[in-house]
Amino acid sequence: MTGARPPLREVIARHGLKASKALGQNFLLDAQLLDRIAGIPDFSTTAEVYEVGPGPGGLTRALIDRGAIVTTVERDRRCLPALAELAGAHPGKLRVIEGDALKLPLDRVLPPGGHVVANLPYNVGTALLVDWLGGGDWPPRWASLTLMFQVEVAERIVAAPDSSAYGRLAVLAQWRSTPRIAMKVHRSAFTPPPKVMSAVVHIVPKPAPLGVKPATLERLTAAAFGQRRKMLRQSLKGVAGAAEAMTALGIDPVRRAETLSIEEFAGLARLIAV
Repeated sequence: MTGARPPLREVIARHGLKASKALGQNFLLDAQLLDRIAGIPDFSTTAEVYEVGPGPGGLTRALIDRGAIVTTVERDRRCLPALAELAGAHPGKLRVIEGDALKLPLDRVLPPGGHVVANLPYNVGTALLVDWLGGGDWPPRWASLTLMFQVEVAERIVAAPDSSAYGRLAVLAQWRSTPRIAMKVHRSAFTPPPKVMSAVVHIVPKPAPLGVKPATLERLTAAAFGQRRKMLRQSLKGVAGAAEAMTALGIDPVRRAETLSIEEFAGLARLIAV
């Protein structure tokens, strides 16, 4: 399948592509590494996959080679001709959309049960993740998220309570899904090398706790971790019903946000429920 395609480095050179710092780009060119990433989600051949920021199409190639039908969104017009060539080499396997993923509703690019796989641009990765984890409908459209982040962000997503990395992102990721760090990627694997290590996080949904509104949990965690060094009675004093909910659940208001478990945050959100 790959024999008819020019090498990725040749495509990059022919189109004069360079990673844009302004767009948070770092190209990953190692075919074996890209195949490992594409193999993390458990999808069957002909599965629908959504990829954000494909750049010259390295990960896109690996996903297609594993049988996926890929929809990509790319805001960098310089990369579109290279992606068009890849689409031409694999009729019916690749749809390329020019646009900003932050402004593109997931229901326009991914059918229910599809997968999201992306080497996310560093400058939009967290915002996209929070959007995909949110919303009142659960289970979500996606069957899994397989996403590249800076290693520090990845560690925040999977962090346990009472750890330095534990915060709002961990709660939002873990209250109704299960994230894990699937692999770490050395900075030297990228062109140009970023200043930090990276990691691929794999996330699968689990049943949502009953009676918990996502918007309430998001508001609650924003308040609690917005002043994480303060006691809960201070950080949550602006959240209506929080004091009564802590009393009902037996949560000591002198505790700090990072000591609360995912279940305790969900319990508070359930009782506040506004």
